[in-house]
Order: sequence, then C-alpha cells, then structure tokens
Amino acid sequence: MSKANGFSLIELLIVIAIIGIIAAIAYPSYQDHVTRTRRADAQAALMQMSQAMERAYTEASPSAYPSSIADLGFPTEAPLDGDTKFYDLAVLSGSGTGYAIAASPKGAQAGDGRLRYESTGRRCRFPASDSSAEACTHASAVSWDAR
Repeated sequence: MSKANGFSLIELLIVIAIIGIIAAIAYPSYQDHVTRTRRADAQAALMQMSQAMERAYTEASPSAYPSSIADLGFPTEAPLDGDTKFYDLAVLSGSGTGYAIAASPKGAQAGDGRLRYESTGRRCRFPASDSSAEACTHASAVSWDAR
C-alpha cells in the first residue's frame, strides 16, 4: 500500500489555530506602537513649533510671542510631512511673557489625548476624556514620556 503525501486536515487546522493565536497577540501590540509613533511625530512638531515661537519672539519689535498659528506662519497639522494628518496644531496663548501650544488628536488618533507644550519647558499630555484640563499643572496631566 502506498502512503499519501501532503497534510491532513487536522494538521492544517492546528497551523491555522497557531497563526490565529500569534496574530491575536501581535496585532494589539502593533496598534499601540503605531499610536505611540504618531504621538512622537506630534511631539516633534510641537518642539519645532516652539522653536518657531522663539524665533518669532526674537524678531518681533517689541518682543512678543505670536498669539495665533496664522501669525506664526507654521503648519496647522501634524505630522509635518506626509499626507495623512493625525493632530491639529494650535497656539493656545502667546504674549510678551510666554506661550502655550497644543496638538489635538483627530481621525484614527482621536482617543489618544491632547499634547501641550509651554514656554516654561513643561510638556504634558491630557487624557482624551478630560476636556477641562488647561495647564500642565492640572491633576490629569501626565508627562509626554508616560505611555
């Protein structure tokens, strides 16, 4: 009698089950990584915006920070390069003594929470559920470095 070559149905089902288990573990980790990467792009955009704010301050006469992103002449969305944008950038306040800038998530990033950078060097992230938080000293604020 000759033996048949190939895989049995049971062997094929076991391989499919193993692939399914691996995918169920890997996909959420991948999604978390994508979210953190997009957040890092927005953080980099805020740092570049901060540099533009400082440049505008030194060039203004009398010295004052721009009070809007239109006055600054900076892009209104992040990431700065690429077609798909995941954050809206804004100047929250600008005066002769300081400024606050922010990145608000949108689209696929909408549940991530708002980012804020202040002229004092404070940088924080607010949970998406807290729309009342305004300053990095607010109780719900966490460091940019926190996951």
